[in-house]
Amino acid sequence: MSDTNYELNLTVNSERVSCRVSPRLSLADFLREELHLTGTHVGCEQGACGACTVRYNGDQVRACLMYAVQAEGAEIETVEGITESGELAVLQEAFHRNNALQCGFCTPGMLIAAADLLKHNPNPDREQIRAGISGNYCRCTGYHSIVDAVAETGSGSTKEAAQ
Repeated sequence: MSDTNYELNLTVNSERVSCRVSPRLSLADFLREELHLTGTHVGCEQGACGACTVRYNGDQVRACLMYAVQAEGAEIETVEGITESGELAVLQEAFHRNNALQCGFCTPGMLIAAADLLKHNPNPDREQIRAGISGNYCRCTGYHSIVDAVAETGSGSTKEAAQ
């Protein structure tokens, strides 16, 4: 019987990772099960809910729709990595202050989507925020508090409060 696992080499949250993986292992399951990065949530497993959103070479992707082997040589950033870097601190504070996290299941993917929106548009209006997070489902908040948190962060008011 031949070895059906593949050698995978990539960078996850700025750390080099090398291991053998099944060719059918999703990137989401690899991150959760092999690397114990459980901030990447698995919801619908069809790419529709956004709970598994990570950055792949700087772009948002649905980790449930990718095989881990497709990330060979890539740079992956999970919510844990961008939290540790401090990138999300102000946004997380605004989410907390605006009660934008309830059950927390959508939160990691929502934070990545919101951070990427703010990176490309530092002061989005409410319509732009809704469009920017539209690929992420939240069944608890009705989105109003999430939009409030992103709008507050974009306006700079939380940046001043955090200092």
